[in-house]
Amino acid sequence: MASCKITINQVIHVEVEADAPASLLETIEQAGVEPRFHCRNGFCGACRTKLISGTVRYTTEPLAYIRQGDILPCVCQADSDIVIEH
Repeated sequence: MASCKITINQVIHVEVEADAPASLLETIEQAGVEPRFHCRNGFCGACRTKLISGTVRYTTEPLAYIRQGDILPCVCQADSDIVIEH
């Protein structure tokens, strides 16, 4: 089983299974980071995070507006090694 490395704010490094069911938001929480969020379903956009490098896949199509270079961790998972600023 392949894994993805997630780097958060250039300080926290997490490794997860590529097919793990947890959202990126849940993974960030499990790493000890207290993320901003409200709805957890891609509607409000409060968890908007800057994707520095890598790719993600959306498990649910987000309803909130996403600026270019941003992601909604509540409804996506790492698709490769990623670096995010949260």
